[in-house]
Amino acid sequence: MNLHEYQGKSILKSFGVKIQEGIVADTPAQAVEAAKKLQAETGTGWWVVKAQIHAGGRGKGSIIGSDQRGVALAKSLDDVRTIAENILGNTLVTIQTGEAGKQVNKILIAQDVYYPGDSETKEFYMSVLLNRSSGRNMIMYSTEGGMDIEKVAEETPHLIHTEEIDPKVGLMPFQSRKIAYNLGLSGAAFKDMVKFVGSLYKAYEGCDAAMFEINPVLKTSDDKIMAVDSKVTLDENALFRHADYAAMRDTSEEDPTEVEAASFSLNYVKLDGNVGCMVNGAGLAMATMDMIKLSGGEPANFLDVGGTANAERVENAFRIILQDPNVKAILINIFGGIVRCDRVAQGVVDAYKNIGEIPVPIIVRLQGTNAAEAKQIIDNSGLKVQSAILLQEAADKVREVLA
Repeated sequence: MNLHEYQGKSILKSFGVKIQEGIVADTPAQAVEAAKKLQAETGTGWWVVKAQIHAGGRGKGSIIGSDQRGVALAKSLDDVRTIAENILGNTLVTIQTGEAGKQVNKILIAQDVYYPGDSETKEFYMSVLLNRSSGRNMIMYSTEGGMDIEKVAEETPHLIHTEEIDPKVGLMPFQSRKIAYNLGLSGAAFKDMVKFVGSLYKAYEGCDAAMFEINPVLKTSDDKIMAVDSKVTLDENALFRHADYAAMRDTSEEDPTEVEAASFSLNYVKLDGNVGCMVNGAGLAMATMDMIKLSGGEPANFLDVGGTANAERVENAFRIILQDPNVKAILINIFGGIVRCDRVAQGVVDAYKNIGEIPVPIIVRLQGTNAAEAKQIIDNSGLKVQSAILLQEAADKVREVLA
């Protein structure tokens, strides 16, 4: 689950990470009040106005129809209001949103932590994530903060460092010191970075995150270390332990079809192909997508209906798949282990009748408990549904209907 910058910063602050202070607003009037409050609390005279969307590159992105950037410096309260009016409710296009862009519903009014002409500030990159090759968490960091880390990795890979954490002992103090040393810090900044790294890793573990990315981590002119930005992804499988974090979910930033599918307890991911997939089990779903690809088709989605593929769930899955206008055929592949195939088959027939005429061919492959009875139900239904026994046979039928 992705979080907005202001949400990620609130988590960081709760674990003792020093952050660039800010207040979120969703109207120009709120933005001005937030700026006044920040001025009173921090003494800042300038403010940074940041669009809050689930995408990077906001500072370089533009609001459609204007030259307004997604991140802008306001030097007066009038500037705050004008920038807020230009951003809120409009569409921001960045390198990560694609041409369609994303509508901005909230902005963050943050204190200005940079000082004009100050050469003593430095920006670093830091992230915490899982190294899937070793199965250990790692801290990735670089002196080249404020830049696209992909570009740094491509052009100057020697400037990217990693520190793996042994899960038996966790982050050790010498590792935090090593990171601060490799970033070229000394004195008070060195000590503050050591503390920053320790608190950041505690936040990562404490909220069951999949990733924390801070770009940039700023060393101020008075040697303080703080998070100026934050990109946080939480592990959805652990949200049952964090009801407060689960409440941060912003469904307006997610694909509407995927949100609807989740409300039906369906695991759905939209893809770019032409064959809709309805499968029980993630592994079988991946194998089914592979077979479609090998047979000349392109999967239009990943959809796992789970182990209880009853009539209601099958009907909801049909409706979700059919929302994609690119779908030219649907392949249903169910292994009857926990669920009986004949019940699934009856669910397919009932769903077909409830939905009405389905405009694309449907191929159903059911194997496992009561598979023979299931095939008979499908064959005798009188509907435009083709049955198959083998997965290869089902894939071949998909190829035939697409020809």
